[in-house]
Order: sequence, then C-alpha cells, then structure tokens
Amino acid sequence: MRSAADRLAELLGHVLPGPLPVRVRAWDGSQAGPPDAPLVVLRAPDALRRVLWQPNELGLAEAYVTGDLDVDGDLAHALSRAGRAVRDRPAGRPRPASLAAAAALAVRLGAAGPPPRRPHGRARLTGPLHSASRDRLAISHHYDLSNAFYRLLLDPTMAYSCGYWQRPDDPAYTLADAQQDKLELICRKLGLRPGDRLLDVGCGWGSLTLHAAREHKARVTAVTLSRAQHDVVVERAAREGVADLVDVRLCHWRHIDGGGHDAAAAVEMGEHVGDAEYPAFAAKLHDALRPEGRLLIQQMSRGAHAPGGGAFIETYIAPDMHMRPIGRTVDLLEDAGLEVRSTESLREHYTATIDAWRANLEDRWGDVEKLVGETTGRVWRLYLAGASNAFAERRMGVDQILAVRATRDGGSAMPATPADWYAPGRPS
Repeated sequence: MRSAADRLAELLGHVLPGPLPVRVRAWDGSQAGPPDAPLVVLRAPDALRRVLWQPNELGLAEAYVTGDLDVDGDLAHALSRAGRAVRDRPAGRPRPASLAAAAALAVRLGAAGPPPRRPHGRARLTGPLHSASRDRLAISHHYDLSNAFYRLLLDPTMAYSCGYWQRPDDPAYTLADAQQDKLELICRKLGLRPGDRLLDVGCGWGSLTLHAAREHKARVTAVTLSRAQHDVVVERAAREGVADLVDVRLCHWRHIDGGGHDAAAAVEMGEHVGDAEYPAFAAKLHDALRPEGRLLIQQMSRGAHAPGGGAFIETYIAPDMHMRPIGRTVDLLEDAGLEVRSTESLREHYTATIDAWRANLEDRWGDVEKLVGETTGRVWRLYLAGASNAFAERRMGVDQILAVRATRDGGSAMPATPADWYAPGRPS
C-alpha cells in the first residue's frame, strides 16, 4: 500500500511543476521529497482539507496556525527556500486533468468533507472602508491585542516600527539601541529644539513622543485611535516626568485640529490611512505645520500591483492596510504642497528589527502561550517570519521621507547638508 507521503508528493506534482520544493512528512510517519529541503509536517488530513477549501496562502496559513501543518526548523528559512523554488519555476495553470487527478488523490487521503472550523483571531470589521468607526476597529484588532503581549515582543521603548541599526555587527548593540537611534534620528531630521511643538500622528505606545519630550524638551501632541495605547502613553509621560510636555489625544487623524506645529511625524501609520484617503491625510499634515515646519514620514512600501499585506496579514494581522511605491507617496506629499527634501531606505534595518522581535517571541514563548494562547502565538510566528523574508528579499520596503512646508517665497530653513542628522551631539 502506498504511503500518505507518496500520495501527497504525487498530488503536489499535479499543481506544482518540477520536483517538490519541500520534504513532506505525513500523519502516518512516512516521508517524501528532497532530503535536504525544508521539512513540512502534516499532522492530520485536515491540513490538506484547509488548502482544498482555500487554495491560496490563507489556507496554508490557517493549516499552520491551527497546528495541522508545521515546519521543522527555522520557519523563515523554510518559507524563503520554498517560496524561491516556486517563484523560480515557469508560471502556468494546472491542466483540468491534473486538477481532477489531484482531487481524486485528496479524497483517497481523507481530505474530503466539510470545511474545517476556522481558527479564532480573524478581523471582523464593519462600516464603510476607512470610515472613522471602521478604522477604529482595524486599529483595535491589531494594537489592542494586549499591552503585555507587546511588552514581550518589543524593547523597553515599546517602539513598534523599524529600528536604525548603526552597529549591526556589534554583539553588544541591541534592539533597544537600534530603536533609540531611530528615535534620535527622527528628532534630528525634524530639527527639534526646546519648546518646539511636535505633532505625533499614530503615536503607538509613545516611544517618539516621550523621547522628543524627554531628550529635546519638545511640546508633543500625541494622537492615537487605540484606547490601550492612549492610557499607556499618559501613564508613561507621568512616570517619566514629562506630563507637562505631552498632550495625548484619542481621535482619528481627520479630527486633528489646529496648526502652527514646528514639526510633525507619522511613523508607520500612513499604511493604515487608505489609498483614496491619502491625499486628504497629506493635506492635513501640511496644514498642521507652520511655514518652514518639517514633516517626517516613516512608511512601508510595496509594488504597485501588491498594495496590501496579502490575504493572511489582511485577515489576521492588519486589515485594510494599503501600501504603494515610495515614489507615489512622494508625489502625494508634493501634491499637498509639501517639499520633499530627503528619502532614506531602511529596508535591511527592518529585517534586523523583525528578526529581533522573532527572537523575543521564541525566547518568551511560554509566556506568549499563557497570555494570548498557542493559536495567536503561531499567527505572530508566521507573520514575523514572512515579514522578515519580505524585507530581506525586496518584496517590501520601508523609508523615511523628510518634507518641509516652505514659505510662499520658497524659504525652508533647512540645513545646507544633512551632516547634523548623523553627527554626534545635539542637532544645531
């Protein structure tokens, strides 16, 4: 009698050209595929049934997060190697006869039946796309998971964005160092001085807000849609002795009022704004600044034909996300009347940052399971592994964009060179 692994290999051969990109171990203990390939473990026919009912990345992802499918060894390495093997092969659709043969094999393997129960954790949003109420639900789904969970994942600054790894080869240089260096770089680019008014849109747990107030004595208006984040920033500002410099507002970006800010920042918040809404967002940032005021956008980018995060990320992690090529974002900022003065790619820095988060997740796995459960933990393990590969392989990017609201006669008050941004000491 043929083993389950041999039948699985034959099934995959009907839908994937060429040799198997992975080695497969089936629920009966049998194995098939190249001995040096990543080992994928199917613990039950339900793993195959999930893929049959959702023959895309979401089916595979749900098989993984439920534990019906597992990967032996480093997940990011396995995803990268298998993905590269598939992408390098000629594109083409399986013939109807091959699909029929694959379906027959799936039935013999016990995969026929009703769709398996979906794992918990899917985003459930209502209302018009990017309305204030729907955006609040989307932000809550991602950021209100648990403050305690994010403390396990992140560094003590609670910065949930790409760090700036100035000494990546120094073993004594940590994720916390990279995040502090990122926060300081943003403040230097913005040219913050004591008493300056900074608008921090999408302030997260307050890493930039608190750094700007504590280290640069800036007066910061911090804006978030997350009640959990709002409360943390208020508490941290009081604990760090800068409550008199920090005003935390729980509101949508559309409802930001007032102008005259010396600087504004949106650190990995613009991805949540939406495509049709971005011109109004850029105009809001322009109007919030005084003439010669500076804006720092740190934002992820994707190709024009892959604007979202993919079915898995949009379902379980960050619903309603939209990204675009950096050039398009620059166009939108300039259309709003801002002058873009600098762009800096941090793509490789994000791979290092995500890998540090992955290490935290694995080192604290027992605490993660107790706090959010194994399924949610596996959602994040898969998310971070895939994100690390996306930045490493240039399928995603992240950039800092510095812009200024010039005066009517073209005055910008920008420095002649960016030397002060990177020099030791305080900015001039």
